Amino acid sequence: MGDSHPDDLAAVRDLLPRVDPAGDITSDVRTWLARMCSAAVTALPASGVGVSLMTDTGVLAVAQASDRLAEAVGTLQFTLGEGPCVDAFHGHRPVLVPDLRAVATRWPGYAPAALALGVGAVFSFPLQVGVAHLGALDVHRARPGELSASATGFALAFADVTVEALLDAQGAVSAAADPGGLDGVVDGHYVVYQAQGMTMVDLGVSLVEALVRLRAHAFAVDRPLLDVARDVVEGRLRLEPDTA
Repeated sequence: MGDSHPDDLAAVRDLLPRVDPAGDITSDVRTWLARMCSAAVTALPASGVGVSLMTDTGVLAVAQASDRLAEAVGTLQFTLGEGPCVDAFHGHRPVLVPDLRAVATRWPGYAPAALALGVGAVFSFPLQVGVAHLGALDVHRARPGELSASATGFALAFADVTVEALLDAQGAVSAAADPGGLDGVVDGHYVVYQAQGMTMVDLGVSLVEALVRLRAHAFAVDRPLLDVARDVVEGRLRLEPDTA
């Protein structure tokens, strides 16, 4: 888990129920994550909170968010493949950005787009324990400013409790031998994989390059990556080889 204080963990656990392993895991996890995001926005000095799930191959998707703006901020990172939660996931440490304007060159695609949405500060906390790396918890604010030590500790506690819930749910899924796992928690997760594979075959490139091409097209036409992936899978779009 992270470096959250035991008292913070206890306080956050009191705010949220546990995921019921006997219920509909996918539905219950999405409901739990929605409650967690709502509770985090109330408890933290935050404008929005979102949970993004990632894999080691770099596929990222927003599992749940406190509101449409928080979802849009997370989706930017899904589309562009860059941003604070991407760095938090791969770096295995929190990424704290009190003034997004000051680091605009760090994420040349994400930063100006997030600023345009009204994001002034963003703080990302990896969802991890041991060798399990699940994604990141994103906290954003409209106004720039540092996150206090107490608020940072509380955010870490929310991240730790989210990891507990996801791992508990994953254990219940494994026990039930559900072949779909928790992928249903992230809408369209498989669609991006499918589009990535189809693009790899069509263009004769690697899986990594195929995802880069999909993201580049989504950025060029100003559409969400998920929508572009659906067009590829359903035959409405076929990317052309780069002849440059």
